[in-house]
Amino acid sequence: MSPARNPAAPGREAEEAAGRGSNGLLKISELAERSGVPVATVRHYLREGLLPEPVKTSRNMAYYPPEFVERIRVIKQLQEERFMPLRVIRDLLDREDAQPERLRAMIELEDRILERALAGERERIDAGEVRDRYDVPQEVLDRLAELGVLTPDEQGYSPSDVRIIEAIGRFRAGGYDERIGFTVYDTLRYKRALEPLVAEEVDVLTKRLAGDVDPDRALEIIEAGIGPLNDLMSALHTKLLVARLRHHAAGRDRG
Repeated sequence: MSPARNPAAPGREAEEAAGRGSNGLLKISELAERSGVPVATVRHYLREGLLPEPVKTSRNMAYYPPEFVERIRVIKQLQEERFMPLRVIRDLLDREDAQPERLRAMIELEDRILERALAGERERIDAGEVRDRYDVPQEVLDRLAELGVLTPDEQGYSPSDVRIIEAIGRFRAGGYDERIGFTVYDTLRYKRALEPLVAEEVDVLTKRLAGDVDPDRALEIIEAGIGPLNDLMSALHTKLLVARLRHHAAGRDRG
């Protein structure tokens, strides 16, 4: 005699499915169809940590919030249009307030900032002209390029390169040279200190301005801050230097 079936079971399954439908949750096939990607792509994004964990109702059954649709579309857009690797996209999605539309606004603002910055860096100054204008040996220039402090190309140096070369020439004219132990490697101290600061600065600016401020106005705000920021860093450097020297002097007095 075959075991009796519970006649209520199909009814419960249908009721649960209806409940999930009323909540808007999607099966993976529905999510893939609405997002315009294959199911395999959704599974891949899940494995890579690009999507939060789904709502699991059993070992083999999971349901997904409809908000995942726009998230998947943004991921695909960043892959195909901006050629971003998935790890970079994951970092972007891990930011606070990383809603799809806000993320798009952040990317657009970063692109506008980069476009404006590159516009000022496209000019090139011939390497021979730079050598004639500034008293910096060619081997020093070559070593700075090897270290990534300068980034010349076959057409010469960018305006920011030239400002660095001019500053190093002034350092050398003031006595900061190899005879007393100063070398090109000293520039790495400042480069390494500035790299995380600049990364944080870009992150803060895009978070605070993207989506809330018109992109053109955001660029105006950023450009208006360049001069004050340089003055602030110079003043802070002086204050920190004085504080450090006082600390050393106090230590000698105690000794």
